Amino acid sequence: MSRPRILVVDDEPQIHRFLTPALEAAGYEPLRAETAAEGLRLAAERSPALVLLDLGLPDGDGKAAIPKLRGFSEAPIVILSARDQEAEKVAALDAGADDYVEKPFALGELLARLRVALRRAGRQAPGAPEAVIRAGGLEVDFSRRTARIEGAEPLKLTPREWDLLAVLVRGGEGRVMTHRQLLTAVWGPAQAEEAQYLRVYIGHLRQKLGPLGRLIRTEPGVGYRFGEAD
Repeated sequence: MSRPRILVVDDEPQIHRFLTPALEAAGYEPLRAETAAEGLRLAAERSPALVLLDLGLPDGDGKAAIPKLRGFSEAPIVILSARDQEAEKVAALDAGADDYVEKPFALGELLARLRVALRRAGRQAPGAPEAVIRAGGLEVDFSRRTARIEGAEPLKLTPREWDLLAVLVRGGEGRVMTHRQLLTAVWGPAQAEEAQYLRVYIGHLRQKLGPLGRLIRTEPGVGYRFGEAD
């Protein structure tokens, strides 16, 4: 069985020296690129399962490569960058990235994020989306528009609360969804800046989920993730 290819687009030689053997030991086939142009070429030619993308590249901002990559590939994109400003993270995620890891990073955390992104991509890739998704004792049934905990009666959710939960769950386990992405999906583009709506409804959802409210995880200043802790 072939190993999943991980394309690492980064101009720091030490990153490649560190990640190449680590990825190989974890069962992946690493591909190396040091510029955005080279990364796009390799992504088109080798069809990686996932792309690790630095934002500070010699031939431009890595964010500009995200929509180009999205034009021909559905591979998850995990940002790997020393930039820690919230605005940078939000812009990359809004452009189409799936997650981000800050430098310096712990290898264990990075590998966990890769596994989550690959699981999500594998679940969504073939055919139609799942009608029922289960996570941590929560069962979300999209055909019936219901959510229940451990087989109990369906939770009493308002239509807006259901829509928000459905978008979070459909987004995939561990994927960061920005405030703008969630607001646009649930309330529409006109409300994309109304973060207070989101905070209120996230609070309602967590309250109704009880102990399973932990499945909705806050990314401060950026958005939310759905799923168990990495």
